[in-house]
Amino acid sequence: MTADSGTHTGREGTHPPVSPRSPELVLCAVDEPLATAWTTAAETMTTGASPRAGGFATRTPQRGVAGRVRVHRGSVLDVVAQAVVSPANSYGWMRGGIDAVYARAFPGVEQHVRSAVLAFHGGELPIGEAVIVATGEAEPAWLISAPTMREPGELLPPDTVHPYLAARAVFLKWRDGELDHGPVRESVETIAMPGLGTGIGGVDPATCARQVAAAWDDVFGNRHPR
Repeated sequence: MTADSGTHTGREGTHPPVSPRSPELVLCAVDEPLATAWTTAAETMTTGASPRAGGFATRTPQRGVAGRVRVHRGSVLDVVAQAVVSPANSYGWMRGGIDAVYARAFPGVEQHVRSAVLAFHGGELPIGEAVIVATGEAEPAWLISAPTMREPGELLPPDTVHPYLAARAVFLKWRDGELDHGPVRESVETIAMPGLGTGIGGVDPATCARQVAAAWDDVFGNRHPR
């Protein structure tokens, strides 16, 4: 079941809520290096300081946007959230790392992802794009698949920007995406995000965290008013 064919009805009998400018983002880590890197990134994302110092800069550094960001030391599935992030591969296979955890927790979700990738992207979801599918559970109701690698099991180079591209795709899907019953942002208040490429992909946790912070600033920063 994809976002375009889902049956999630949202808040019946009420007026549509006023959407916040950004979601609550919960950065999840089961190991200390990633937790430490997330904590540093979260400080920049909640204070509005520029995330671009220290190894990832695409434009002149400028002050970012403060948001609701926190760190969870533990499984992404322990977080109360409406959506979880799958740092998948471009073909939607969910056989390793956190994706295998999702596949066990949400039977059928891998087929939902693969069907969405086939229907909307011809069978290969480009890095920098994302799809949102139903998990079949009440919470989290949605899984956002944003590939960090093209092929399953791919080791990413040290200078990769794939965590940035994946995070940006997730944030854009929340900001601009549509479900059958309305905008994604009206059904998803909290997103739980694991490391992007830090497992099988071998990305350094600090690199991942800086790039996620930069993507947050690019999508929700003042230069992109919504």
